[in-house]
Amino acid sequence: MRYLILSDMHSNWDAFEVVLRRARRKRFDAVLVLGDLVGYGGAPNQVVEAVRRLGPRLYTVRGNHDKVVAGIDNGANFNQTALTAAQWTTGRLTPGNLRYVRNLPQGPLQIEEGVAICHGSPLDEDTYVFSDVDAYEIFSQYSMPVVFFGHTHIPSLFSLEGRRLGVTALRGDGGTIKLHPEGRYLINPGSIGQPRDRDPRASYMIYDSRRRVVRWYRIPYPIAEAQQRIRRAGLPGSLADRLAVGT
Repeated sequence: MRYLILSDMHSNWDAFEVVLRRARRKRFDAVLVLGDLVGYGGAPNQVVEAVRRLGPRLYTVRGNHDKVVAGIDNGANFNQTALTAAQWTTGRLTPGNLRYVRNLPQGPLQIEEGVAICHGSPLDEDTYVFSDVDAYEIFSQYSMPVVFFGHTHIPSLFSLEGRRLGVTALRGDGGTIKLHPEGRYLINPGSIGQPRDRDPRASYMIYDSRRRVVRWYRIPYPIAEAQQRIRRAGLPGSLADRLAVGT
């Protein structure tokens, strides 16, 4: 199976539209969405509706912003900027789109034998996976060979091949990684709507599970238009400013 892997759109329709248009030129059998459809950006309905149209071979899990927007989580651990954006989003989503976000399943979700998706860690959907220590804890307690996760907004790959633990930051315009048949992997495609690796371009992946090949992509999008949506919505200006620098 070839999977299109999308994560952390965060209501950024200008980025998501470009990614979908580019991805449609590629061949894939199903779509994996790793959560945080909403939050931060100014176009939540457009993003949710586009995700809903990606079926029928669509697999999704919820993110922490999805939970707060849907009222599943009270957002007590959010900073004020994130909470303001979540509350604004709740009031702007149509009833059908809000219901869709509320019904997103909790990860981890097994997609096929040996492949699962989640938002944060497969041990805790709200936990960030940043370091080799975080990865080792997961490898010690969760046996799925290949896990795709989001949440950090940083494209990265954690590997356990034999007893060797590796961490790879996925930089540049894109590239390909061949997974070892006996290896175990935690793979983050990065964020479409709010990258945080100092590269403002949208990030996504395609995974071929038969060949065990991961391909990641970075593509530019009209950042100024996304910024204008945020400012017109009256959302905090810092949410617009950060898009230009990828932080």
